Amino acid sequence: MVRILRHGDERALEAFLAPRSQTSMFLRSNARRGGLEDHGEPLQATYAAAFREDAIVAVAAHCWNGILLVQAPEQLEQVARAAVRGSGRALAGITGPADQVRAARDLFGVRRASVDDVDALFSLDLDALRVPPGFSRTSLRRPRDAELPALIAWREQYLLETGLAAPGPSLHEDAKTSIEQLHALGDHWVLEEGGTPVSYTAFNARLPDIVQIGGVWTPPPLRGRGHARCAVAGSLLEAREAGVTRAILFTSSGQAARAYEAIGFVRTGEYGLLIV
Repeated sequence: MVRILRHGDERALEAFLAPRSQTSMFLRSNARRGGLEDHGEPLQATYAAAFREDAIVAVAAHCWNGILLVQAPEQLEQVARAAVRGSGRALAGITGPADQVRAARDLFGVRRASVDDVDALFSLDLDALRVPPGFSRTSLRRPRDAELPALIAWREQYLLETGLAAPGPSLHEDAKTSIEQLHALGDHWVLEEGGTPVSYTAFNARLPDIVQIGGVWTPPPLRGRGHARCAVAGSLLEAREAGVTRAILFTSSGQAARAYEAIGFVRTGEYGLLIV
């Protein structure tokens, strides 16, 4: 049986996703923060799940921003089509386990995409975090309100460089929405040097015990100095002190992967990301 999830299905959804946490962070975090009802607000989605008796065996969620999140080791077509049909929104992208993203891409007949990546998936037990020697706790802080316009501009550059957005009228609004959302949640940081921000990091998904890193950005003239690894390590120190035990991230950049490995991340698999 496949049906749209509703309030009261949270426990069944979590029971299915928790053992698959490495590739389910967006699903788990968004469901907790946005709920299972879809009113088109940030972090909300239409969730479709396949059940066997009372247990969920596959799920797809078509989000407020058009991204389809998949975690469907079986019945992928059924849950993916049900989620997109239920939301009534256009498909803007797909993300989840790499093999499932490729299968969903073919299912929906996506022939051309601005991003069609199989990223390296990394995990870190925070007890094994290696803090860079040059890091100072006083150099990392949450952004000030007055810095948001500059961070929105950084976010625009990040979206363009990674191919997650294209030049056009929606670029600024997409960047503004994501930065303001992270600011409201308190899930982003700047690393400063001499009082000037030099790098940025954020958690794009958060659970009580796991965080997922995303949106890491250092302006090109400031790269190669270890700023990004210091920013990420500092944010994870803070998370560890709050009781978080593990961190996850995915990247298609070999240079970024080396920086993450330097602070203890270990490659654990593949993650798919497609942007139409």
